[in-house]
Amino acid sequence: MNYIKKLSSGKSQIIKDLAFCSLLKSSLPDESEKFNDLFCEFDKQLQDIDSRITTGALNNVHGDWYEWLLAISAWNHFITNNKSNLAILLPNVSQFDVTKLYIDELNKLIEDLREKVSNSSDVELISSNPDFVIIDSEIAEKTFAKEKPITVITQETLAELQTLYQQLIGLCKFNDIVGFVSVKTSFRPDRRLQIAHEGSLMKALYIHLQTRQWILNPKGLKYYAMATEVGPKDRNALRTVATHSITTVHSLPQAAVDEVFEVNSLKQAYAALAQVLSQSSLQPQESVFL
Repeated sequence: MNYIKKLSSGKSQIIKDLAFCSLLKSSLPDESEKFNDLFCEFDKQLQDIDSRITTGALNNVHGDWYEWLLAISAWNHFITNNKSNLAILLPNVSQFDVTKLYIDELNKLIEDLREKVSNSSDVELISSNPDFVIIDSEIAEKTFAKEKPITVITQETLAELQTLYQQLIGLCKFNDIVGFVSVKTSFRPDRRLQIAHEGSLMKALYIHLQTRQWILNPKGLKYYAMATEVGPKDRNALRTVATHSITTVHSLPQAAVDEVFEVNSLKQAYAALAQVLSQSSLQPQESVFL
């Protein structure tokens, strides 16, 4: 099957979803097989077909492949576990703003904040989308039919996983979004900064909504990070504080990133997701109204 496209420029482009399904032979890898080894094997097969494929092009598709493996794992965990929250893939913020998942009343509060920031100073409230949003089990079960786990991987399956979020647009109340996950194949220093900033900003927006809605005992918002390899330097760099939480004496400082997981196989993915998607992972946080 041809999953390499020849561009008019003469360069070769990987059709990443078709390549992913074909190289996996439409089935999930062994639970213990390392994702990095799997991607390395795929790279060799692709370069055997077309030697003009660059390392940069291969690294680019690894990110999508990693997200898809985690999205499949998250869906399967949701299907096979009662009262499990659900992690759903999000597109880039240029395609969709995650805050639009909230009901109109809450989304307008965030838009109002952005407008006031812009009008009152020479800065903008610029946010990015995390890779996954974690949805509370109650709204997830109401929205998505619990069918069989994904065992056969097709382009249609991947397309469905990447558009699940569309069914939640404008439906999420304050407690329906319980967290986010950032996933990277590796943690470069610039990616660490991006993750910490994103986690801090997501939590600040959550506190803004809490304050505007006068919610005294919120469940709290969690922000997690995952990568195929995690070293001590990565963990130390991501132990930074969420900026908004050090601006008041009425609550304890919060972490920008609550937990960092090394996920380099399906086995590790299911173990991490069991923790991330558990209802018990969320504990009511102390109110700022003291």
